[in-house]
Amino acid sequence: MKILLLGATGGVGSHLLRTTLAAGHDVRVLVRDATALDTSDGVDVVVGDATTASHMAEAVDGRDVVLNAVGSRNFRVPVELEVGRVLLPAMDAAGVERLIVCSAFGVGDSERDAGPLQKMFFHSVLGRVYAAKEVADAEVRASDLDWTLVYPTRLVDGPATGDIVVAERLPAGASTKVSRADVARFMLAQLGDGTWSRRTAVVTGADS
Repeated sequence: MKILLLGATGGVGSHLLRTTLAAGHDVRVLVRDATALDTSDGVDVVVGDATTASHMAEAVDGRDVVLNAVGSRNFRVPVELEVGRVLLPAMDAAGVERLIVCSAFGVGDSERDAGPLQKMFFHSVLGRVYAAKEVADAEVRASDLDWTLVYPTRLVDGPATGDIVVAERLPAGASTKVSRADVARFMLAQLGDGTWSRRTAVVTGADS
């Protein structure tokens, strides 16, 4: 499958890059700095800015699916909304229909299942970023794309175990953390599975 991966140098994105290549997919990435990636595995690199329409159009052209793992690197400069607003028109123009986005637990309606301390953290520290994510996700939902929004709980390092819980709402008493590797594996699995098509999937570890 011909994949465009956004956010390939980030935590979840770097795992996605490795797993998609290992699965034999044709992977293209859009990055500002090509030296930030190991391109020895044959990844197709488009150098550019994911918030620039012409760069995004070049990257999306000829792809079958977009995996969007873009995330703000600090809490003050959210980029998710800017990226989304050039990505969706580019996908429409290129005729690319499948979009899988890594968002975050606590964004939008998922906040209702967070604990009091989590909610305090979301608002006091992540408020600006989460507000941008909420608008970006709403625009994805309103599109005609075949989308899946992935809402991982607190991301941690560690290997993929496959031992995860996936639901539209975080189950009571569930774990509040999940490995980046497991999130990447779940996103990859959606390439051939329509179970979560046009749905939001909260993903967390199975151990509480």
